Amino acid sequence: MAKSDHDTPDRIFTLAEANELLPQLNQRFATIRRAKSVIASTKDEVSKASSKAAWGGGSPVGALYIRALHEISGSLQAIHELGVVIKDVDLGLCDFPCKLEGRIVYLCWKFGEEEIQWWHELSCGYKDRHPLDGLTL
Repeated sequence: MAKSDHDTPDRIFTLAEANELLPQLNQRFATIRRAKSVIASTKDEVSKASSKAAWGGGSPVGALYIRALHEISGSLQAIHELGVVIKDVDLGLCDFPCKLEGRIVYLCWKFGEEEIQWWHELSCGYKDRHPLDGLTL
């Protein structure tokens, strides 16, 4: 049976625990952005080379392209293994399951933010996030 977003998450974070992961997440998303840049800058060359591959062609940028794909995959896997929910790779948008007033909500963070300052209900998203000001988690 598939797990839905509303099942009990594997890990529940405190605000402090989630904030402690931000340096690692910043590093992972920086790696993802660099790798996506490599993919974008080499995709035309790789595409041309792949159409010639049947005749033994190749591309000097092929290894860069493949390495970038592996870096993205590895970074996403590492984030997932932390128990962090990735909502948008391009924005670096992540959610951290957290208990608030006896229920599970998401602490919400975006790449580049210095600390977690927002939360939202499990059924809502980024546009419906609320400030943490004054909340005790």
